[in-house]
Amino acid sequence: MDLLQGTYAKASDEEDEENVARSITCAKRRRSEGHSFHGLRSLLMSNHSCLSVGEPDQARLVAGRYISKRERAMLLASSTKPLDFQPPVIMSSDDGSLSDTDIPVDIKLQLKGQCKTYAHKNNISGNLVHTLKGHSKAINSIQWSHNYAHLLASAGMDQSVVIWNVWSKSQKKVCTFSHHKAAVKDVRWCPKGLFLLSCGYDYSSRLIDVEKGVETHLFKEDQVVESIRFHPTDLNLFLSGGSKGIIRLWDTRVKKVIHEYLRHLGPVLDVEFSVDGKHFISSTDTSRSNISENAIIVWDVSRQIPLSNQVYTEAFTCPCIRYHPSNTCFVAQSNGNYIAIFSAKPPFRLDVYKRFENHGVWGYPIKCNFNSDGEELASGSSDGSIYFYDYKSTKLSRKMKVFEEPCIDVAFHPSIPSVVASCSWSGEISVFD
Repeated sequence: MDLLQGTYAKASDEEDEENVARSITCAKRRRSEGHSFHGLRSLLMSNHSCLSVGEPDQARLVAGRYISKRERAMLLASSTKPLDFQPPVIMSSDDGSLSDTDIPVDIKLQLKGQCKTYAHKNNISGNLVHTLKGHSKAINSIQWSHNYAHLLASAGMDQSVVIWNVWSKSQKKVCTFSHHKAAVKDVRWCPKGLFLLSCGYDYSSRLIDVEKGVETHLFKEDQVVESIRFHPTDLNLFLSGGSKGIIRLWDTRVKKVIHEYLRHLGPVLDVEFSVDGKHFISSTDTSRSNISENAIIVWDVSRQIPLSNQVYTEAFTCPCIRYHPSNTCFVAQSNGNYIAIFSAKPPFRLDVYKRFENHGVWGYPIKCNFNSDGEELASGSSDGSIYFYDYKSTKLSRKMKVFEEPCIDVAFHPSIPSVVASCSWSGEISVFD
């Protein structure tokens, strides 16, 4: 121990002598140039005052304190990074506004819940209110914001995510984000704040600050990311499923994967959390394996194990799966041109007596969605129509011809039940009331 102390003390003393000698030499030189010792002392004081103070891994820098070689190297390295660094802006403005100041008063009252609205299947008039054009290729996904309910996000094959202020009197297209390097497959509003999560064919999921127009988080993967979902109770977590069959649970706070769900699956087509967040469902393309099991799997989130992998045994893939708002069942859009119904409780049985049919899928990534109270289910269709079904009877209640190309996604408004948005394979968005 004495030997170690002597060794380190000697090294420290040598450094001290070296620093003292350097300081004396500098002082002599400055005296010869007409500077006083007090001027040198004030210069050292000013130099010390310019250093970073209060960093968690650094001691407070006091004028005249000895600074080791290692600490000087750390300070030099940190000084090369600009303190006011900001990520590059990835937004191209279309002179639209995120604000709701210029939308009609009656719409604003409904958005804020100050005006009574009645959520029922017969309440949608079918009147085309808005046609939104901004994508040059097919649109894969649309979603209304729950926190800023006048905003709609869309993701397209043209590598862009577009934000729409649907009821704006001036400019409805607010901005376009071109942060992906390939087609964008899915888009989801963050449950808190004005943030947006998107994923796509560039092997990544990306979180963007919509208000600032910058990308805040990049989650790189080794697969095309097909689907993403935020956890319903822990808003810092989200699921991603991709082309190699790997499902990952990410934590946005540490930007890392905290769980992986592996079962030698085909490409993951969709993922969906249960309402309580304890389970999730995955839909997989099993067409290459000729085995129908694993087409739909119910997973335990925390234990990372499948609760059932023989939920759906028919020879069709399911491009979309959705939980009912009451959590009593879930549905799966089948390429057999129908929507199947399953129990949300073990053993997750398929209801062989009920299904939603009449619309067409025919290999397109057609999606379906429940309205807020779960009384109605809407589905896109390969014939460009929206099909509305009564949930309890599974009967077709209404059909609306919307596009000439396939209708890919349908989204009920979260606070105005009579409003529904839809998007097409041709890159158009239609909003009905």
